[in-house]
Amino acid sequence: MDCEIRDEGGVAIVALTGDVDLETSPRVRGALLDCVGAKRSVLVDMSGVSYIDSSGVASLVEAYQTARKSNTKFGLVQVSEAAMRVLELARLDRVFAIHSTLADGLKDVGG
Repeated sequence: MDCEIRDEGGVAIVALTGDVDLETSPRVRGALLDCVGAKRSVLVDMSGVSYIDSSGVASLVEAYQTARKSNTKFGLVQVSEAAMRVLELARLDRVFAIHSTLADGLKDVGG
């Protein structure tokens, strides 16, 4: 799993690639909470996620909840088919702001 963070117009883009599972989710959690803790709007690019388990989903949910509490925008962009299936099963596709393109996500979070 790779986790790359870049800035685009003041928005933290966290690009995840590979499997987000019990072994790798602590790294994802840390990266997301660092960005949210810095009061930065966050977009998680999930186009390269080949697999996500419940620990990976929990990391996303925790970051989302932390962002909401601090009035920080948080969204998912370009969610892979594999990850979207898991989000839909957990009905989290109705909770997260999910954007089909990075440009749409940036418009939503004000970047």
